Amino acid sequence: MEDPFLNYLALGILLSVVIILVYGIIAIHDIPAQIAKRRHHPHEDAIHAAGWISLAMLHVLWPFLWIWAMMYRPDRGWGFGQKPGEPSSPAQAIAELEELKRRVTQMENRLEHEPRLAQIAEREIGPPAPDRPGPAPEQDDGRAAGAQTAQGRTAQR
Repeated sequence: MEDPFLNYLALGILLSVVIILVYGIIAIHDIPAQIAKRRHHPHEDAIHAAGWISLAMLHVLWPFLWIWAMMYRPDRGWGFGQKPGEPSSPAQAIAELEELKRRVTQMENRLEHEPRLAQIAEREIGPPAPDRPGPAPEQDDGRAAGAQTAQGRTAQR
């Protein structure tokens, strides 16, 4: 039992396991920094520093660093860019809005000049809005009829 070779062998295995674990933890915590470097992330240095801080904070920051590093992509940046079909500037958006207003006005004028289309539109979507505001027409929601029926029942008893 006093064999020094086995003691040194056990000590060597223990040290190698500890070294591998420490290296593995450091390598895992460096993954967000490597992602940021590959993607040319504008906050690459901050992500790398926060990875080291996360080691001291018992890995609390690590998932957030992963998300932070993954959010940026070189081809689209942060992902808030222009989507297909959207105007690229406010002036272009205003021009598109004016074009739509012009088209709606043309359609309304066409409906006014063509009585058959006006009849179809009135049947499908209802009468046109009045030019001046007035009192809203009374709507029967069925309560009055129900009240009359209840009064009729009481009168019969």
